[in-house]
Amino acid sequence: MMGLLWFWLVAVMIVGYVVLDGFDLGVGVLHLFLARTEAERKTTLASIGPVWDGNEVWLLAGGGTLYFAFPLLYASAFSGFYLPLMIVLWLLILRGVSVELRNHIDVGVWRSLLDGVFGLASTLLTIFYGAALANVLRGVPLNADGYFFLPLWTDWQPGAMPGILDWYTVIGGLVALVALTLHGALWLALKTSGRLEQRARSVVSPLLLALAAMTVVSLIATIAVRPASLENYFRYPVTFIVPAGVVASLAAVWLWNRKGQALKAFLASCVYLFFMLAGACWGVYPVLLPATTGADNDITLDRALSGPHTIAVGLAWWIFGMALAIGYIVFVYSRFKGKVNVAADGH
Repeated sequence: MMGLLWFWLVAVMIVGYVVLDGFDLGVGVLHLFLARTEAERKTTLASIGPVWDGNEVWLLAGGGTLYFAFPLLYASAFSGFYLPLMIVLWLLILRGVSVELRNHIDVGVWRSLLDGVFGLASTLLTIFYGAALANVLRGVPLNADGYFFLPLWTDWQPGAMPGILDWYTVIGGLVALVALTLHGALWLALKTSGRLEQRARSVVSPLLLALAAMTVVSLIATIAVRPASLENYFRYPVTFIVPAGVVASLAAVWLWNRKGQALKAFLASCVYLFFMLAGACWGVYPVLLPATTGADNDITLDRALSGPHTIAVGLAWWIFGMALAIGYIVFVYSRFKGKVNVAADGH
């Protein structure tokens, strides 16, 4: 029972990170394309300025939870995924540096350079996050002791000895890129005004069409690469509400964006991300990290879970920490609600 609880607690934190940090990653992707003047570029950055670093708390919290709740998974994944983790770390650093230092020197070349770094780092992060999830769904070449190593790529095939990048994980990266770019466009439509808001709303429909197509492609690819991902759904048919929720949320994004209801369209995008990630988690449960080298080497929930005392004490501290984090998020988002107004130096 505690294993099931911690499985979904970790899943909730991953969903929280993707939903919250996802829109500012999407804003970063769109930063160089939608904003055409310096004032508009400042507006896009001001729309995420008060919240982007707080959103990343959920990433740190998820890693910390893995450390004490599922130490075997933490040790195996963080060593085996060492190369992509270092790439992600540097991209996070570059992204943070570009946001913080952009306005320190009033020189056009300096601002253009950091704008480019911000956009590139945000784009690559979305792709790597999607590829990372696809790696977990596909599986990794785990040894009996839980160790594995992945090169950046091998023959681009998801076989027994794959690389980080193959045709399946590239699909996962593209789905994440389109989904989070759409999420960012909906955030800009919600938080900005004037021509920038109009441009943000205008890209929603083509991004939504591309996302719907990529979602279908990714589903077919997942079934081809990991047929076992459907077993839980057929065992518990009620959980087919998850794919139904994916379809309904995409339709809601289209409907509310067409009606100009920016907040409802953005929340529908949040629901889409929730159902996609929850569906992925349910597709592998109770396996935490599948092995391409045979089911005997899978890292399962029971195998990876910490002892009873650790998870009991950890639950108390998790509740306390999450209460602080949620309280902070509620305060910040309520404090900076409304449209961004750079001219008034605030919201």
